[in-house]
Amino acid sequence: MKFNIKIPKNLKQAYKNELEQYSYYLVNKQFSNAWYHLERSHIIGQSYPIEHTYSHWLMLKFGLMQKNTKEVLGQLLRLAVGGWKSFINHVPLGNTGGANVPPLKRMPIPDDIKSLF
Repeated sequence: MKFNIKIPKNLKQAYKNELEQYSYYLVNKQFSNAWYHLERSHIIGQSYPIEHTYSHWLMLKFGLMQKNTKEVLGQLLRLAVGGWKSFINHVPLGNTGGANVPPLKRMPIPDDIKSLF
């Protein structure tokens, strides 16, 4: 069994870039663009416990800010199990992480992100 502990440097940089874009759009109240980049951070970091958990934490905060009960409840569930599933390398690749998709559904990975892997 493979254990994922630390995100590789190239993925870490791409993950940080997505979070920077998320923050930029959030501050400028462009919420759909902010969410888009948060989902992309999730796709990049979902195989690594720290990054995966942090993406879900930000999604929870976003859901609270938007007063979106479905998102908040969905993120609480994902926070409870997401990190350890990353650690044991058992995540549905490409999943965008929001409560609008089933937590175990594999999804297509955008080509630019796929090239990072």
